Amino acid sequence: MPDTSTGLTWSLVQEARERIAGKVSVTPTLTSSTLDAEAGAHLYFKCESFQKSGSFKARGATNAVFALSPEQARSGVATHSSGNHAAALARAARLRGVPAYIVMPDNSPQAKRAAVARYGGEITYCQATLAARESAARELLAATGATLIHPYDDLAVMAGQATAAVELLAQVPDLDVILCPVGGGGLLGGTAVAARALKPAVRVIGVEPSGADDAARSLRAGRIIASVKPDTIADGLRATLGERPFAVIRNLVDDITTVTDPLIVRAMRRLFEVMKIVVEPSGAVPYAALLDERPALRGRRIGLIVSGGNLDLERLPWTVAP
Repeated sequence: MPDTSTGLTWSLVQEARERIAGKVSVTPTLTSSTLDAEAGAHLYFKCESFQKSGSFKARGATNAVFALSPEQARSGVATHSSGNHAAALARAARLRGVPAYIVMPDNSPQAKRAAVARYGGEITYCQATLAARESAARELLAATGATLIHPYDDLAVMAGQATAAVELLAQVPDLDVILCPVGGGGLLGGTAVAARALKPAVRVIGVEPSGADDAARSLRAGRIIASVKPDTIADGLRATLGERPFAVIRNLVDDITTVTDPLIVRAMRRLFEVMKIVVEPSGAVPYAALLDERPALRGRRIGLIVSGGNLDLERLPWTVAP
């Protein structure tokens, strides 16, 4: 079974699945004959937009919070996040009955801020840079004694995220390809571990915005190349690739490709119009890859992880002037 230098094993994924059962949703995998015909492929959309707290992040956060010992959990949990992990962690902490302290960049979407508050998270805002987020998180940890739950560079989080792919491959066992969004890399790394355990022949391809393409550049270089000033509509994918996820990605992921923001917006709108599902920019990134000409994917059975559906409906990108 897959193993990496980070220690992310198939057994950890299985433990995560048992730990979060009943605490998160088993999300549906949907199809569309219209989108199949347009893509020239068979598409299977794993709708994590229907997940608790609105994204796949509920899986990793819930696993991480419930894996803590009573002593570790007593003072609460803390993180820094642009929104989806923040809301997921606040929800998981509420389920366990402990406080959640959240650092969010001041440009986080209003819908994501509201979700954190709704789940009872205590928010501290900071500048929209990784350095500012990490500095504010360190101050929170010192002040509260809380346990840090990193958004993606954490084994328990990655193991939880992997359960989305476990479900997808149970729902559609004969996939040829899985397209997965990549920001910090927790979802992609977890997906790769699950895929290699359950169907080693399936191709696992990461997709990221061209304005935040550090994962693609890092995979080519064989080392992490940090994203200094990511510029993309996909706010959930602006994070710099994590060390633990990259160790998995480098060994188990077949490729990482990029898509432009205009393609992401087109993909969002098409999913709204045809599939009638609310999808945030990050969640539309895998489908955006199919709006570009990719002959190698034609005729394939493709799983697409729609990672989330949290966005400001007042600011849909096709209704807001630049």
